Amino acid sequence: MAEIVRFAPSPTGNIHIGNARTALINWLVAVKSGGEFILRYDDTDQERSKQEYADGIAVDLDWLGIKPTRVEKQSARMAAYDEVAQKLKDMGRLYPCYETADELDRKRKRQRARGLPPVYDRAALKLSDEEKAAFEAEGRTPHWRFLLDQETVAWQDGVRGEQSIECSSVSDPVLIRGDGTYLYTLPSVIDDIEMGVTMVIRGDDHVTNTAVQIQLFNLLNGKAPKFAHHNLLTSATGEGLSKRLGSLSLRSMREEGYEALSVAIFAVVIGTSDPVQPLADMGALAELFALEKVSRNASKFDMADLVHLNARILHETELEAVSERLSALGIEADEAFWLAIRGNIEKLTEAKDWWAIARDGLLDDAVQKNAEDADFYAKAKELLPAEPWDGTTWKSWTTAVKNATGRKGKGLFMPLRVALTGRSHGPELAAFLPILGSQRTLDRLS
Repeated sequence: MAEIVRFAPSPTGNIHIGNARTALINWLVAVKSGGEFILRYDDTDQERSKQEYADGIAVDLDWLGIKPTRVEKQSARMAAYDEVAQKLKDMGRLYPCYETADELDRKRKRQRARGLPPVYDRAALKLSDEEKAAFEAEGRTPHWRFLLDQETVAWQDGVRGEQSIECSSVSDPVLIRGDGTYLYTLPSVIDDIEMGVTMVIRGDDHVTNTAVQIQLFNLLNGKAPKFAHHNLLTSATGEGLSKRLGSLSLRSMREEGYEALSVAIFAVVIGTSDPVQPLADMGALAELFALEKVSRNASKFDMADLVHLNARILHETELEAVSERLSALGIEADEAFWLAIRGNIEKLTEAKDWWAIARDGLLDDAVQKNAEDADFYAKAKELLPAEPWDGTTWKSWTTAVKNATGRKGKGLFMPLRVALTGRSHGPELAAFLPILGSQRTLDRLS
C-alpha cells in the first residue's frame, strides 16, 4: 500500500539528529511504498516560530536527500482549526476551564499527597454560567480541554506491536490555550484527516498522545490512520536530544564537513537490528530499512561512531562524487591526489590541509626535522631519482637510501615522512610522492 506520511517540525530552532531520524524514517517508508512525504511546519506558535528556521529545515532535509511531495504551513490553516474547534464546542466535547497554572499545580500536589494519580478532576464541567462569568470578570480567559471518553484505546503499533491506554488514567488534554492559540494535538489531527495521511510515524515520546488523537480521529473522521512509534536517540551520556544541543544539529554537521549519506545512515540504522555500515546511496538505505527492525529501546548517539562511519564512507568515495565540493574548498584535485589522501581523512574538509601540504608547504610546525638527521637527509637528496615519477618511485628511492645509510623500518621512513609532509602520519608516500614532485621534495629535504 502506498503510504502518505508527514514530518511536522516546529520552526523554533535548528533540527538535530533525532529529528532527522523521524524525517528519514517517514521518507523511507514513503519511498519504499511508492507513497507521499508531506513536510508540514507546526508553526502555530507565532511568537517562537521563525521563517529562518523553516528555511533551515528545508535546507537540512534537502541536504539529507529528502524531497517532500508537498509542503504545508499550519499557520495558513487557522480557519480550518477554528471551524472544527467550534464543532467540538457545540458537541460538548471541548469545555472551558479557568484554573491558573498555579492552581492546577497545587491540585496535582494534593492528589499526589493523597496517593492519587494527578489526573484533572473535570471540576470545570461543574461550573455554572454565573461562576464562569465571575471568572471572566476577574480577567481570566479559559483554556479548552477535550472531554475524553473513559475507554480503553488500543492500536497495533508499527514498531511496538499491540498497544493500549486506559483513558481514565489520562487528563482531558488542553487543546486551546488561554490566549486562544492551539496546541499541537488538534491541528495535527485535522491536517492528517484533510491531507489523507495513512500512517503517523514519530518518536515513542508521543505514545500517550496517541490515545487522545485516536479518539479525535474517530470522532471527526470515523477512522484513525496507522501509528508507528520509533525509539528515540539520546546523547552519549544518556540525555535526551534537544535543539539546545547545537553540536548535534544538522546545520553544524553539514558545516563541519560530515557526509549527508553517513548522517542519514547513522540516524536511521542506529537502534535497529542492522549493523551501522557504509551503504552505496540512499536507495540502498531504503532497501535495507524496515519498521519491524526498529528496537523499542532508546539508542545512544555517539559522535565518535559517526566520525568512524563518515571516514569509512569517504575512503570508498570516488572523485566524481566529491569533485564539486573539493572545488568549493579551493582544491582542484585530480584522481591521483584524491586516491592518495582519501584513506587518511575523516571529513572532506580535511582534504584542504593535504592540498596545502602538497602545493603550498608544510603546515605542522609541531613536527620538526631532527638536526641529527642532516647527513641522512643529504644522502636521501643525493639519491633522489629523476622524474618522471610513479607509484614505484618511493620504493626504489627508499631502497637506495636504506642501502646507503644502513637505516631501516621506522628509522628510515619516519624522518622522510616528517621532512616531506611535516606530519608523522598521513597518506601512503608511494602515492603522495609523485604529487609533491621533484622540486618540492628537494626543497623539503634541504
